[in-house]
Amino acid sequence: QVQLVESGGGLVQAGGSLRLSCAASGRTFSSYAMGWFRQAPGKEREFVAAISWSGSNTYYADSVKGRFTISRDNAKNTVYLQMNSLKPEDTAVYYCAATKAYLIATMQYDYDYWGQGTQVTVSS
Repeated sequence: QVQLVESGGGLVQAGGSLRLSCAASGRTFSSYAMGWFRQAPGKEREFVAAISWSGSNTYYADSVKGRFTISRDNAKNTVYLQMNSLKPEDTAVYYCAATKAYLIATMQYDYDYWGQGTQVTVSS
């Protein structure tokens, strides 16, 4: 069992930056692949970024590639999402998720555990 708690969301102007954190409970965090997803109002939840258990492999949605960076600190049981050059279309609730079943995963149904989400609002 893994419990995930996101933090770091907020209101930022277009072009600004935010860093999201996702703190995980449990002693086996380092065995989980992690992902970030987001859901904008009236839209379905979509994949943003993923990272393998070791951090050696990362994958990004085309919409955030070059602007967002996913990383993890297994000693702190935390995964991060550094978001730069933010755009109004990045406005959404951001969720982190964990899975043991895959080296790295981009589909929602591949993930077993989810956080409660953190709101990111980018003003124009």
